Amino acid sequence: MAWLLLLGFIIAAVYLPSWWVRRTLSRYARPEDRYPATGADLARHLLDLHGLQGVKVEVTEQGDHYDPDAKAVRLAAERFHGQSLTAVTVAAHEVGHALQDATDYRPLRWRSQLVRLTRPLERLGAGILIGAPLLALLFRLPSVTLALVAGGLLTLGASTLVHLVTLPTEFDASFSRAMPLLRKDGVLIPADHPHAKRILTAAAMTYVAASLMSLLNVARWWTLLRR
Repeated sequence: MAWLLLLGFIIAAVYLPSWWVRRTLSRYARPEDRYPATGADLARHLLDLHGLQGVKVEVTEQGDHYDPDAKAVRLAAERFHGQSLTAVTVAAHEVGHALQDATDYRPLRWRSQLVRLTRPLERLGAGILIGAPLLALLFRLPSVTLALVAGGLLTLGASTLVHLVTLPTEFDASFSRAMPLLRKDGVLIPADHPHAKRILTAAAMTYVAASLMSLLNVARWWTLLRR
């Protein structure tokens, strides 16, 4: 019974943040024409207002994010072209990251460096996990296999750790940067202020929720290797 409770807790801890983020962003994606400007239009306006004409606004298929190397705010198509509360609020959140970059906000720089370090580690971890069964079969050394699996699990979980450690950077982009931008000059309809706060919290939690879901892949690998 205790193991079932523990399993239920782990599944809830992994799934619920991702579910809540998706539900929040979807809930306020309607009505689709709530605002006169699209997410892309608002992002461009806010960037220009703060002298960041060199920062591009682009549509992407890789999820909403700010790329500090390319100096680009990238929005998913539904946010780039959308005029919903979700579209304009998420756009402001990504502009918040651009403002962090422009003011040399050190936690953003550290996060970017950590993410760059994590990517090859994740690929290495996946390679280790793929190769572990073959090595075990060829050399019949279970201890080597265990070490490889442990290394793979650690590297695949690295992104989750990075996003948890750098979560304050996301909340700074949401509530120290984006929310003041949205309040200034009456960008938001007054009734939308509390809803925008929920969206900004969801935007801040997006990477953490996604990386927690990636831990399920680690669990699947572990289950397969134990068979």
